[in-house]
Amino acid sequence: MRNASPEPRFSLSACALALGLLAAAACGGAAGPLERLVIPEGASVRAVADTLASHHIVRWPRLFELYVRLKDADAEIKAGTYDLPRGAGWSQALDALVAGRVVTVAVTIPEGWTVRRIAGRLATIAEISADSATLRLLDPGLADSLGAPGPNLEGYLFPDTYRFAQGVSLEAIAAELLAHYRAVWTAERRAALDSLSMSEREIVTLASIVQSEARWADEMALISAVFHNRLRRRMRLQADPTVQYALESHQSRLLYRHIDSVADHPYNTYTHGGLPPGPIGSPGTAAIDAALHPAAVPYLYFVAREDGRHEFSTSLGEHNRAVQRIRNSGAGTRE
Repeated sequence: MRNASPEPRFSLSACALALGLLAAAACGGAAGPLERLVIPEGASVRAVADTLASHHIVRWPRLFELYVRLKDADAEIKAGTYDLPRGAGWSQALDALVAGRVVTVAVTIPEGWTVRRIAGRLATIAEISADSATLRLLDPGLADSLGAPGPNLEGYLFPDTYRFAQGVSLEAIAAELLAHYRAVWTAERRAALDSLSMSEREIVTLASIVQSEARWADEMALISAVFHNRLRRRMRLQADPTVQYALESHQSRLLYRHIDSVADHPYNTYTHGGLPPGPIGSPGTAAIDAALHPAAVPYLYFVAREDGRHEFSTSLGEHNRAVQRIRNSGAGTRE
């Protein structure tokens, strides 16, 4: 006669012991020093458990694997770089992996920086070369895919301090910076833009020139007024920073030979009328506001003093006298 059912493989006391071990391990003990580890994309639960064990974060990888499956979290673990303490409780470790609390790196984008300068910082995080990052960020196709005003992402990688996970894609970083840029465009700023009969790209382009010209925030609206006035009169902007941008290398003292060397470049506002095709850097909020709200002044010219402040003039004769005064003071001007 056959037995009605086989003997249970484990006794109740064994099951209770296993559950007790799981509960104890989930709680963990005293946390030790932090261990940095990498969970690759698509890693299996077993691979994750083995990685944690090799870094002394868990002691029993097979039991931790069972714990993850009991928690139904085997498909929830996120790839990335983590800092986890040795001897962490299973619950603490799994919570960090499921929440994706990866190691992040702070990166600051200063106001006025060009894509070429920004690319170097972002490339380090994206783990690609600076040249590759520059080419990608200046690709009009990427700007189109992200919905930027164009012609590329120059001017729309908003200056601020950000935190990103090491190894995140350049496209994801660009999207985050562009989202911050979009947040600047409040309903009030949109209304100001509409009142000027200028496109968003044109205002950001003008703001980027103002950002590059101004060393003092309280002069931004005055500098903006000069350019608005010149645009209305169809005068060339003759903005030195646009020539620097065309040169692709900063000159501590811009000379006429530099202007002549890029005479055909569309960003050279000495040889081309109107605004350049796009921004020449990333303007901050103050520069955008100055472009949207120029001062109510008749100035058409300005020249920088040695301290970075400017003298503003309404006529060429007055401007030439200001230039001569500054030259005589020893500050020097372009030749």
